[in-house]
Amino acid sequence: MMRRRFRRPDHSVPELNMASLPDLIFTVLFFFMIVTHMRDVEKRVQYQVPSGTEVEKAVHKSSVAHIYIGKPMDGSTDDYCIQLNNQIATTRDIARFIAEERRRMSPEDQERMTVSIEADRDVPMAVINDVKQALRKSYALNISYAATEQHNAKNSK
Repeated sequence: MMRRRFRRPDHSVPELNMASLPDLIFTVLFFFMIVTHMRDVEKRVQYQVPSGTEVEKAVHKSSVAHIYIGKPMDGSTDDYCIQLNNQIATTRDIARFIAEERRRMSPEDQERMTVSIEADRDVPMAVINDVKQALRKSYALNISYAATEQHNAKNSK
């Protein structure tokens, strides 16, 4: 008996069309450029925010102005300092800071403007009260305090 050999047809892998790949890459790049929020403030004070149980995220980040309170990173003093944008400031500078922040915001963001105080957990309450009084004089009445979420062992069971 004679064995027949069957020839298998040569299978070749079709080539991929790479013409649309640059379009796809640029589309993804533009997506990440639009969605990513670049931090434009360099922190000059060091702080460790307190933890809390009722923590919520800010909804409209474009309407939030940040005030940082902590010890200076350069170690120039042991006192607590206030940072507004990229500079160390005093409570007298807060009114000017709030006016500048309002000027750069859209009218919708001005209505829902919130000031986020990111303070070290060991800052004396007198410093926080001074900042709050300066904010009150500037009519910045929506204030939030930055905190990390406290994970309670009882709630995780």
